[in-house]
Amino acid sequence: MSDLFSSASPESNAYSASDIEVLEGLEPVRRRPGMYIGGTDERSYHHLAAEVLDNAMDEAVAGHATRIEVVLDVGNRLTISDNGRGIPVDPHPKFPDKSALEVILSTLHSGGKFAGKAYATSGGLHGVGISVVNALSSDTVVEVARNKELFRQRFSKGETLGPLEKLGAVNNRRGTTVAFTPDTEIFGELSFKPQRLFRLVRSKAYLFAGVEIRWKCAAEVITDDTPSEAVFQFPGGLADHLREQVGDRECATTEFFSGRQDFPEDQGRVEWAVAWPLWSEGSYSYYCNTIPTPDGGTHEAGLRTAIVKGIRAFGALTGQKKAEGITADDIVAGSEVMASVFIRDPQFQSQTKDRLTSPEAARLVENAVRDHFDHFLTDNMERGKALLGLVLDRMDDRLRRRAEKEIKRKTATSGRKLRLPGKLTDCSNDGPEGTEMFIVEGDSAGGSAKQARDRKTQAIMPIRGKILNVASASADKIRANQEIADLTQAIGCGTRKDCNPDLMRYERVIIMTDADVDGAHIATLLMTFFFQEMPELVRRGHLYLAQPPLYRLTHGAKSLYARDDAHRAEIEATAFKGKKVEVSRFKGLGEMNPNQLKETTMNAETRSLLRVTLPQEYEERALVRDLVDRLMGKNPEHRFVFIQENAARVDEEVIDA
Repeated sequence: MSDLFSSASPESNAYSASDIEVLEGLEPVRRRPGMYIGGTDERSYHHLAAEVLDNAMDEAVAGHATRIEVVLDVGNRLTISDNGRGIPVDPHPKFPDKSALEVILSTLHSGGKFAGKAYATSGGLHGVGISVVNALSSDTVVEVARNKELFRQRFSKGETLGPLEKLGAVNNRRGTTVAFTPDTEIFGELSFKPQRLFRLVRSKAYLFAGVEIRWKCAAEVITDDTPSEAVFQFPGGLADHLREQVGDRECATTEFFSGRQDFPEDQGRVEWAVAWPLWSEGSYSYYCNTIPTPDGGTHEAGLRTAIVKGIRAFGALTGQKKAEGITADDIVAGSEVMASVFIRDPQFQSQTKDRLTSPEAARLVENAVRDHFDHFLTDNMERGKALLGLVLDRMDDRLRRRAEKEIKRKTATSGRKLRLPGKLTDCSNDGPEGTEMFIVEGDSAGGSAKQARDRKTQAIMPIRGKILNVASASADKIRANQEIADLTQAIGCGTRKDCNPDLMRYERVIIMTDADVDGAHIATLLMTFFFQEMPELVRRGHLYLAQPPLYRLTHGAKSLYARDDAHRAEIEATAFKGKKVEVSRFKGLGEMNPNQLKETTMNAETRSLLRVTLPQEYEERALVRDLVDRLMGKNPEHRFVFIQENAARVDEEVIDA
């Protein structure tokens, strides 16, 4: 063994004490910002603003501040002020030559939130927030108004530029003001986005009803409709936030499930607001000590458990035995959920606090919410039954999708038709040959189409409004979307890697929307869905666009239809040249009587269809994606085969060169 070690060359093994670096002060933050704020991208950039704002919010939640001001100036200069107690400025016991303010700004793991004496609940835990902002900023100025005196200290890139300055007496000012500019050496050309900061500020105001937050932004940096000034204060807290978010959407219950509850023994409190829109992708907003936790966590688990147990108990109370099979997704998916918890010493998954991991939060939230939800359901039995009905429908859909994952027109054994989406009006032919499914928007258009169709060969699938834009949605959202699930189920060929057009239940899928801008938008979203989720269906030529008319032109007993303004002008200049024409404009397919819809759009002998194909750019991207997968994917055999196939050609090219 000693021979083995001695055979290594001294140069290759050179490693001594001089190679060990000791990073002091805030240098670790500047060397590895990702460890503290998650990276150096736009999200991390705005995390700096959140860190400073969270400190001000902690003062408000602790009952010491009632007002916070956020000002964005040109040059990425952000200033956040509060009227709280102010950061202490007296000498620190451990560092007598430094003020507490300087220690907090220039030392990691320093702050007043460890022992829980200064703050019962807070967003800051590790004492790294404001010091990290200081380390990653080219210019930081902190002013503290405390005991009717004003103090100021300046920093740059984590370094203290001078001693604490005493600026004199102030009578009408208290609290802390932090102004900073993120360092371009760290973040490059990134800049604060007014709209993103505006949404952050507004969401903080919803989370604590007792605080007023003032927003101001220099007009020169605004590039959209973000207001330059605003004042936020929401006495209703999350309930106000949810009401604004739901808007005029119809919900299963007209009254939202919302409330607040303190935890026993001063362990904190929880606030929640939940709505169940009838047509919604759903959204979830969870917070701990005013910190957004986009990945949820134990407080989310507690809320979900309370709600699912409550709805099951209500089902048993009303004699709905199948309610025992309800899952949390049945009642939460598609709903609008907001929950904010305040607890002592919370534990998060990372420094960026994306997920709460405190185990006690699940129990505290469940116990606090469950009783309120039971009362919400039973105080108004009709309201409770309406919500239970919606949840049972979702449960049935979930079970049906699971049972019919691989759909064919007939079952392989009995020849009986499978259960299909309730919205679908199917055709009577058994095989797919010669059949087509029309996708129409709205009940009115669906009603006309059902009367105009050929019952043997034409099926009608109505959808409600604009479907989910799958190009910008996560896989979980796509899977949870009811409209997409119904379309996939009705067509029967599967999606993505499982898409097999041989299993299609129809020969053609025809998108039939109104001949206006909204109709075009809906058609675009549907085509995007097919491009992404069922590309092989499009590639084989199974997808079409119907061409409904926009105008009916009449002269005497003669009527002709025009697809658009250009077609109308052509008809007026030819068939009706020189004649007085009566022009009717169809606002939608639902305004056409069944005979008109059949004659112009659905009858195979008189209609015109546009076949949808994949653009060349898409096909080229597909080839690139395939190549990347072969070279960089998880399967090493693909790389081996590629090298074998191309090695000879590489040798030839080298020889020729």
